[in-house]
Amino acid sequence: MSHQRIPKRRAVMAAGGVMALGAAAILLPHASASQDAPAHDAAPRTLRAADASDLAARLAATLGDSFAGSYYDAGERRLVVNVVADGGGDAVAAAQQAGAAVREVGNSVPELAAGARTLRSRAAIPGTAWAIDPRTNRLVVTADSTVTGPDRDRLESTVRELGSGMATLRKSAGTFTTFASGGDAIFGGGARCSLGFNVTAADGSPAFLTAGHCGVAAAQWSDARDGAPVATVDQAVFPGAGDFSLVRYDDPATEAPSEVNAGGRSVPIGGAAEATVGQRVLRTGSTTGTADGQVLGLDATVNYPEGTVTGLVQTDVCAEPGDSGGPLFTADGLALGLTSGGSGDCTVGGETFFQPVTTALEAVGATLGDGTGAGAGEGYGDSTAVPTY
Repeated sequence: MSHQRIPKRRAVMAAGGVMALGAAAILLPHASASQDAPAHDAAPRTLRAADASDLAARLAATLGDSFAGSYYDAGERRLVVNVVADGGGDAVAAAQQAGAAVREVGNSVPELAAGARTLRSRAAIPGTAWAIDPRTNRLVVTADSTVTGPDRDRLESTVRELGSGMATLRKSAGTFTTFASGGDAIFGGGARCSLGFNVTAADGSPAFLTAGHCGVAAAQWSDARDGAPVATVDQAVFPGAGDFSLVRYDDPATEAPSEVNAGGRSVPIGGAAEATVGQRVLRTGSTTGTADGQVLGLDATVNYPEGTVTGLVQTDVCAEPGDSGGPLFTADGLALGLTSGGSGDCTVGGETFFQPVTTALEAVGATLGDGTGAGAGEGYGDSTAVPTY
């Protein structure tokens, strides 16, 4: 079978390397302000979400231990950077001079990470999740409807020990599950998932990324229910340090167009980026099509029934079974993540978690796209308002 292209492609990527946020960050213009101007004269700059992500990465490297996270204020279109209260005036001045709004907070990134380790060691209960929320400078801990009795008591006790200034606990009405099952997308071993992003494997062959729990569910995948296999799993990680898999097309001549099919419109995507809390995002999947929302937390840990997964992005974008592996991206053309799982549905909403694309690409040694050089900029533009479907 000469498989030239998987039809009804849910998400495919443009060529080009991964955007290295720390090492190759965009140096934003300083307008007419002098580098020596006092910090209080430097007003926060208006930024696109992608530029805010770049600036956040640059400031994280510059501020060191004083940096306590950041988030994007979509309404004001500015980056808000947290600086630990004892970090000194130099850190505040540096962040302001770079164009960020600055808040002094009590919890450093290492302190929040230590709190997350405490949760992992004492309360890694199926049906729980936690992520760092830079807007509150706390760990937000979520328990789904299955966490009851002694497990609930143990979770509440651990959160209390961390203290209200470090962690907060909330209840989810749904159940945390991976989103693999039923409909029209990629099929393998009786499961249905969604294709994430087309990539080029390290040896130059065409491949795609999808969720790791899809990759461990079946070794071969088809583009039609009960169809002949067209791709074979090369690497898969789940559970553990991520939820991603690299799947190679069996036919090396397979076309891997670099675009995302979002609501019937093809959106070229020019690269990958780290997600930023507060950022508006789109998600596409084979069950529910395209939905929008915002990023709520980073470095999330989710305790699924199958095991614990770390390093995820938390959002409020809805998803349902079959959407697993589908792409999380921005309206102006950046790849952010692969759908992992969560709770709720697209009727009542819920929490969803995504594997960062940058981490997956680095782990499997792949690059985005098909080598055509297609770029971003023809999507939905830079507006913070995104379409709903």
